[in-house]
Amino acid sequence: MTGTPFAGQVALVTGASRGIGAATAEALAAAGAHVVLTGRDTKALEGIEERIFAAGGHATIAPVDLTEPDGIARLATAVAQRWPALDILVLNAAILPQLTAVTDLDQRAFNKALTTNVLATQALLANFDPLLRKSADPRVIGLTSTVATAPRAYWGAYAASKAAFEVLLDCYAQETRNISKLRVAIVNPGPTRTAMRARAYPGEDPASLKPPEAVAARLLALLSEDFASGYRETVNQSR
Repeated sequence: MTGTPFAGQVALVTGASRGIGAATAEALAAAGAHVVLTGRDTKALEGIEERIFAAGGHATIAPVDLTEPDGIARLATAVAQRWPALDILVLNAAILPQLTAVTDLDQRAFNKALTTNVLATQALLANFDPLLRKSADPRVIGLTSTVATAPRAYWGAYAASKAAFEVLLDCYAQETRNISKLRVAIVNPGPTRTAMRARAYPGEDPASLKPPEAVAARLLALLSEDFASGYRETVNQSR
């Protein structure tokens, strides 16, 4: 590793088994953080963990389904039993339901998206807030989408869930701003070469999009900056 600015820090990344989550986890580990990798795909998480180990980094996998009622609470308890504080929380996990008209939404799929993208976000903040406050420099980054503030036809389910996601993070930033060191940022990665993007835009040329590593590099830089809580940013298209 060429530099370890996050040495001694503990970071938890949700949705760390692939895409932006995996790239961010690997970048944080390369910069010295011990990264807790969460996601539903245990085998994929093990693959990311192995790559981190091979690069000289440190990581721990913590498979969890964010839709399980007690999964997040158990995860927070396990992390608290091993580490005295959590320095970085990256809220990356999200579900993209089928793109369809509002009147044709499948209630079960919509509910799953709301549970993962919204209810799980609140549960993660509630359960990890005590550990974050024990850090000397706690930071939370939430990955959002353009449709949260610029909704489009047939994107109603995902846009609604991401809009609620942003509101939760905005409120949390305001509630903690003057009484703690905690800082919250909302980052829109923009068009990125991920499996989710491919499902949404099957005819798009992946080579025209920036890779997840470009987003991870920007998140790593942001985490090193003295940003104000409630900060927002869209990652540019550089590849």
